[in-house]
Amino acid sequence: MDNKNLILAIVLSVAIMFGFNYAYEFFYPPPPEAPQSLQQQAAPGTAPPAPDRAEVPPAPVRPATRGAPPPSSALTGENRAKALAETPRIRINTQSLHGSISLVGSRLDDLTLADFRETLDPESPEIVLFSPRGAPGAYFTEFGWVATDGEVEVPGPDTLWTADRKTLTPQNPVTLSWDNGAGLIFKRTIAVDEFYMFTVTQRVENTGATPVALSPYGLVSRHGTPVVSGFYILHEGPLGVFDGTLKEVDYDDLEEEGVIQQKSTGGWIGITDKYWLAALVPDQSETANFRFVGQRNNNTNIYQVDFVGGEMTVAPGQSVAVEKRLFAGAKEVRLLDLYEEKYGISRFDLAIDFGWFYFLTKPLFYFLLYIYDYVGNLGVAILLLTVVIKLAFFPLANKSYKAMSQMRKLQPEMLKLRERFSDDKTRLNQEMMGLYKREKVNPASGCLPMVVQIPVFFALYKVLFVTIEMRHAPFFGWIQDLSARDPTTVWNLFGLIPWDPFTVIPDPANIGLWPLAMGITMFLQQKLNPQPPDPMQAKIFMFLPIVFTFMLAQFPAGLVIYWTWNNVLSILQQAVIMRRAGVKLGG
Repeated sequence: MDNKNLILAIVLSVAIMFGFNYAYEFFYPPPPEAPQSLQQQAAPGTAPPAPDRAEVPPAPVRPATRGAPPPSSALTGENRAKALAETPRIRINTQSLHGSISLVGSRLDDLTLADFRETLDPESPEIVLFSPRGAPGAYFTEFGWVATDGEVEVPGPDTLWTADRKTLTPQNPVTLSWDNGAGLIFKRTIAVDEFYMFTVTQRVENTGATPVALSPYGLVSRHGTPVVSGFYILHEGPLGVFDGTLKEVDYDDLEEEGVIQQKSTGGWIGITDKYWLAALVPDQSETANFRFVGQRNNNTNIYQVDFVGGEMTVAPGQSVAVEKRLFAGAKEVRLLDLYEEKYGISRFDLAIDFGWFYFLTKPLFYFLLYIYDYVGNLGVAILLLTVVIKLAFFPLANKSYKAMSQMRKLQPEMLKLRERFSDDKTRLNQEMMGLYKREKVNPASGCLPMVVQIPVFFALYKVLFVTIEMRHAPFFGWIQDLSARDPTTVWNLFGLIPWDPFTVIPDPANIGLWPLAMGITMFLQQKLNPQPPDPMQAKIFMFLPIVFTFMLAQFPAGLVIYWTWNNVLSILQQAVIMRRAGVKLGG
């Protein structure tokens, strides 16, 4: 049992963190977004027909009012701006959000994130979150009412509302009104804070002579399958928390299932991208029926998440009101935690995919932000956090490196035993165990401390990969975005030659300076470890730094910087221990 356990632990831990993601992305590239046109899109929020109302909650969106004209065919193929111009709108203007609300259907279908740009260029367009029907990648949200009596007319997707003001700001909510002409007056007050939370208060006044039973609903609808990053460790798509439990649904699974239902007291439901989230938050004290809905209409995938609240009876001369919320914006962990505490939203922070090691990942992330608040550079914060982690594991690492140093000192004796008893495996194992016993060496002691550290390293990997704070965060020099790959490549001498190899050479072959540094440090670290006695095995493991250099070349620069710096610290620590043990470095 020489150094095989140690090698196996290293290989497995690295393979778990990187290997599957690389293979998945390489062999299963993300599907292209389906082309969008008006004729290819169903009405917003349409769901497959329910086979039985007792089994499936009533669909929270009615079809268009009978006799209403269809949307203009001129929208077909038109761009987003022209789609927005088709309906009268209320402008949204906050420090974090820009956009508008359509007075037709009272849809929030135009939203951009003021603090986030598509590229590093400060003049590049703002990130578009919501887009209207008829625009490429239509994505929007609606609130409304479902009537128990189908004869009662309630506002639908083509209802034209009136508004009391032209602009929605944090200081000035907007109230929309609509009279069904049969004794019901619907009012909808929309408020927004300075970040990404909308509060929608719906009120119904009954001026008629008979009571009316209504149920409130909310939905988020997305037309076309979005391009996702394709990494196994990151969920992108529909998700929600029901009775305190997170449920994630992949787009392809939803296409197969059609409808997935949940019933929960409190909770929330939404659709997430890597960095952005649209989530519906009903009253946390009430029970609601939640659904994930997926269907295909004219070669276009349509995804919807929705909820229907409990039935409410509006007596003649009376009114009822309900308050729901919508989060639409960037998944900043401090902000999600703030909303969770302020509104009592059940486990709202799980919108960020912290993974299996949540109990480690989230504290590590908060510690990283704590360091960042002092140093002002996330790259530097990563380096300092790595140092802190190395110090925390210093006793374990010392034990591991001491064991490896002892094993390295015994290598000449082990080679002699292998040569002497090459034909007698039983005798060889006996002699090896005797050697370990005489020298008081435990071959497993170098492996076990590293196994204990694997969850922490994996949690840190998740922190650097999934959090929006890394996006467009600069380091130094050519690394201006820690969430993007190293932009340099060996083929133009890291930018010294005025030529762009990325247009000619496949991505896996473009090795940046930081991935190259990572490969070199990994090679040096392997040279300090006990070498496998089998020459073929030694060659295989010495080839691993090359493999991982190509693999990590496509990963975010922040991850590569962390890995390189971690290797450097490990080399220094191991070298000091080996010198103290009288072991020769190198060779």
